[in-house]
Amino acid sequence: MLKNVNFNQFNSLTIYLIISTIILFLCSSLRHILFNSNAFDLGIFDNSIYLISQFKDPFVSFRNLHILGDHGAWILYLIAIFYLIYPSIYWLFFIQALSLAIAVIPIYNLCKLENLTNSQTKTICLIYLLYPLIFNVNLFDFHPEVIAIPLFFTAILTARLNKFYWFCLCIIFILGCKAVLALNIIALGIWLMLWQKQQKFGIFAIIIGVFWFIIATQIIIPNFSGEEAAAINRYSFLGDSVREIALNLIVKPNLILSHLFTLANLEYLLLLFAPLLPVLYWQKLGNLIPALPTLLLNLITDYQPQKDLVHQYSLPIIPFLILTVIASLATQKTWFKTNLKIKIWSLIAFLALAKYVYFFPNALYWQKFDTWKASKTAINLINNNQNSLLTAPQFAPHLTHRPMIKLAIDNIEYDKINEFKYILVNLKYPSSYSSTEAIQTLINQAQNNPQFNLIYAQDGIFLFEQN
Repeated sequence: MLKNVNFNQFNSLTIYLIISTIILFLCSSLRHILFNSNAFDLGIFDNSIYLISQFKDPFVSFRNLHILGDHGAWILYLIAIFYLIYPSIYWLFFIQALSLAIAVIPIYNLCKLENLTNSQTKTICLIYLLYPLIFNVNLFDFHPEVIAIPLFFTAILTARLNKFYWFCLCIIFILGCKAVLALNIIALGIWLMLWQKQQKFGIFAIIIGVFWFIIATQIIIPNFSGEEAAAINRYSFLGDSVREIALNLIVKPNLILSHLFTLANLEYLLLLFAPLLPVLYWQKLGNLIPALPTLLLNLITDYQPQKDLVHQYSLPIIPFLILTVIASLATQKTWFKTNLKIKIWSLIAFLALAKYVYFFPNALYWQKFDTWKASKTAINLINNNQNSLLTAPQFAPHLTHRPMIKLAIDNIEYDKINEFKYILVNLKYPSSYSSTEAIQTLINQAQNNPQFNLIYAQDGIFLFEQN
């Protein structure tokens, strides 16, 4: 497929790919091992994928939602194939790490198509890997849209190589990662038609993007969830449904102005562009057009996680930022021109914004280590993965291979604890979703319930089993 591209310079690229995959995989795995992963969102995807692999309905009990009612991500059914080999949450960490790292291959080939030198090409691959969001989002549990990142790069590459059927395949799989990515596909189609003069590719992207957005948001998600698409409430000032929001964006653009020009948005834009600023040429910013739907959604909401380089919400912007870097360096009109300066700037940005510091001694990921041994012991006492469980959000991803699991968070229904075979909580370190008082009340309820036995209590970890 890529016969027009020279593959003889891949030694350094292979090293980048292997090392970055290993680092990303080990970091996310260690975070999980230290009980810093969460039911939202790692537990949701692990539970649903496990149920799919067991040929059961992927209804996530603690979300009270069929997984297709979340974001219409049918790609999870393909990931379940790995769980058929061996059901392990570490597949998700590996798939995420590999997806983020393997993007260097299409990036490399896109650089070669722009006739960049080998040193420039390697530098751009390094720019991508050092972009803070790549490292940070890998730590933030698991999200299937990471799979779309190398696919976006590959879609652009196949379009430039005039490989239509490969392009179509990439687009289809991107849409399977998350329904909202259809907006980026539509914008990509517009960009291909009007800016790249690739009408056939653009028309296909627009048609299938519009088709899937309508099908996913108006049929699949409502039918499986019983409500509007996820996160609609973040844009309530525009309306209460996808259709109403879309209409108001067109006919009432004045509604969004007050949400655009804010200090929070200015800070977000600085975070987004600062790691790449010296290698961006303003005349090449048109390459960002396919990223505009994501950028707009992030700017007009008041939901803070959509305005940082930690969460997954800015992921669809990355491929087009890197594409802009490639096009900019090809013009030789960027602020930084030498590879050394570019690498130093990227390293500084990574050191300033990446969350590697969480792994430092006494930092965030080690603050609950004094309950680690007790937590592991209690989890190992829960043997049967068919038994129902009420547990803390930080324990849930370690125990989601079961049909029925609920979370011990605020507004716990204490009168329904008899529905569970096991109750496992951490009194010493309740999650951000619960209070110490709520967990203590739950413990008291279980202790006073003759149907439950306290089978383990150590360092604030309590495990109850129903007779």
